[in-house]
Amino acid sequence: MSDAVPGVDAGPRRRAARAAVLVAVFVCAACGLVYELALVALGSYLIGDTVGQASIVLGVMVFAMGIGALAAKPLQGRAAVAFAAVELLLALLGGLSVLGLYAAFAWLDLYAPALVVTALVLGLLIGAEIPLLMVLLQRIRAQAAGSAVADLFAADYVGALLGGLAFPFLLMPVFGQLRGALVVGAVNAAAGLALVLTVFRRDLGRRSVVALTAGSAVVALCLGYAYAVARDFEVTARQQLYRDPVVHAERSRYQEIVLTRSVPAAGRGATDLRLYLNGDLQFSSVDEYRYHEALVHPVLNGPRRNVLVLGAGDGLAVRELLRYPDVASVTVIELDPAVVALARTEPQLRALNRGAFDDRRIRLVHTDAFGWLRSAADRFDAVIVDLPDPDETATAKLYSVEFYALVRNVLADGARIVVQAGSPYFAPRSYWCIEASLRGAGFATRPYHVDVPSFGDWGFVLGADASGPPSLALPADAPPLRSLDAETLVSAANFPPDRRRVPVEPSTLLHPRVLEYARAEWRGY
Repeated sequence: MSDAVPGVDAGPRRRAARAAVLVAVFVCAACGLVYELALVALGSYLIGDTVGQASIVLGVMVFAMGIGALAAKPLQGRAAVAFAAVELLLALLGGLSVLGLYAAFAWLDLYAPALVVTALVLGLLIGAEIPLLMVLLQRIRAQAAGSAVADLFAADYVGALLGGLAFPFLLMPVFGQLRGALVVGAVNAAAGLALVLTVFRRDLGRRSVVALTAGSAVVALCLGYAYAVARDFEVTARQQLYRDPVVHAERSRYQEIVLTRSVPAAGRGATDLRLYLNGDLQFSSVDEYRYHEALVHPVLNGPRRNVLVLGAGDGLAVRELLRYPDVASVTVIELDPAVVALARTEPQLRALNRGAFDDRRIRLVHTDAFGWLRSAADRFDAVIVDLPDPDETATAKLYSVEFYALVRNVLADGARIVVQAGSPYFAPRSYWCIEASLRGAGFATRPYHVDVPSFGDWGFVLGADASGPPSLALPADAPPLRSLDAETLVSAANFPPDRRRVPVEPSTLLHPRVLEYARAEWRGY
């Protein structure tokens, strides 16, 4: 083994060359981790299964990294040019990975196999980096294997820390997922080429230099073009996923928010405004009153001076609450400020919720409902739980026995709670699991369901901290309603034979059964 790279003299230049290799290790590790996180994040947005997506991506990539390390053995004789080629290919495929997977999801419905293939290929390339870099490091100055490994892995792990922090706090907020991956690809390619074309330039023949130059030009053109069209591509791909034209779309810190608006034929039908969070329908303006009347008015048949609302950032449940003059205060706990901002500023949505968040009785808190309940000191006469369906890891905890036990802690005497609980027809085990979880937290329950055409048969659970089930009735002073009356509620409390109670266990933090049921049942639809 040569003791030094040709042209790299002893002393300061050799130390500078070693530092350059370690910097390359640092940057490549950061880029590699960003690719992994980008795949996990995209899967959580599109599929909703954060744990499953992380398991697939990390498992496949770590396995492939081992194979890639073995596959790099024959390349060690030409380590410099092989490393540059690996980095160019990794930059191209890693940079385009998010764009390609989004296309596979939107147009081809092949997201799962595409994810596995992408994770496998990226893992192979990332795995080949360290063996090649080890050879390059040893060529500058031969040292004991343990010492060389320590240097490399120290730079690798610190670089991974940088990538892990840069992804959520820099790349996502500034560039977004599509362009963030492309930027990282460009950095990845620049780091690899800079090392090889400076420190190891004399290892490259003329043909290698020409090939790497041509390859770098192709990568730069591909990444640059993709960056330029990324916004148009995202708009086109997103529209492919929705029935109606998309009029607003943004990716907040917590979720993808999409608002669509139908364009009815002249003189026929009504404009249908629909809100989607991470692809799940939250309401249709054509029939949302059916959902929100059923959610809000029965729980107000009792004390209601101080009301707590968990979720409901669109303002539609709050609109129904504010129809009662004796409701003195409404505390709304909504995690995502972007949803409330949309409800306040989008003209048609604001008209639908009647400017609910401008009412002086509203106290708005942007935080996680679970964490807020743990330290809440106020007491409420009624609690409305209008949260996204429990089909994601992040929302499953909000349908657990522990969560409902925290809700009990903020109830005043005689208080009642209502929970939107999904469909007893399409997802019966999930629905009855939520009801069982409320009972597990000590509530007496009254399940009921109504027809909401945009959702289908939709269920709710009314609960009270009392010895018997709460009555299902409208307040005597209820305002005029479009879909509910006493007769309707009698029917709502009755379940036909094919929708009656299913024997299930409650959901807990350590065993989120509701998540398991929801995924299994909704997958069929």
